[in-house]
Amino acid sequence: MDKDQSRGDSTTGLSEWKQRAPYRVHEKNENFDVKYDASCHCGKVQYQLNRREPLDSKLCHCTTCQTQHAAPFQWAAIFHKEDINFTNGHHDLEWYDPTDKSIEHKLPCKVRCSFCHSPIMDEGRNMILLFPSLVHFKNDEDKAYFKPRCHMFYGQRVMDIPDGLPKWSGLSAESDLIEDSPPEMVQEYERKRENDRNKKMADGQPEEVTKEGTQGRGEGAGANRT
Repeated sequence: MDKDQSRGDSTTGLSEWKQRAPYRVHEKNENFDVKYDASCHCGKVQYQLNRREPLDSKLCHCTTCQTQHAAPFQWAAIFHKEDINFTNGHHDLEWYDPTDKSIEHKLPCKVRCSFCHSPIMDEGRNMILLFPSLVHFKNDEDKAYFKPRCHMFYGQRVMDIPDGLPKWSGLSAESDLIEDSPPEMVQEYERKRENDRNKKMADGQPEEVTKEGTQGRGEGAGANRT
């Protein structure tokens, strides 16, 4: 097995990564219930999804997403690794590890089409993060399932988006709610945080300090938390 399976003859052979989710091709007798079809910009990489509604859908403003997508933010939806089935272009995939800046298949990593370089997904240790802009929605009802539910790393934004959605300074539900997040949600979150703080103080645990926009290996929507 090649150390770097994203290059060379091994990408067209029976490489280890092709035998497991999310890359394993489902057999016809597995009755993969197709809900959506999707493809990269050039069409060489094509895949299906069998889950109607993603586990979550977010807009990420972290600087890594801004750089990798050459855009002010990234629209991403989270799925199980078994929810995807590649139908074409299996050998046209390439990987990139933004932490080590390598092209080895090491989790978490980003997956792209090797021809047009469209981002296909972020592969985490447990989940995958897909990009709804590649999905061929048949109607507005289907697209509504992918509507973003919050903003992440809004502290690093390059533009304001006053859409009324919750806006987290870092990872969702693990950082501070900022800007125009729904007031009732901010109040509830502050109450919960204060209760947690009081409990930790009563138990003699040190208080944690949250820094807005803090980054590290866990930054961004496609990090190893998925």
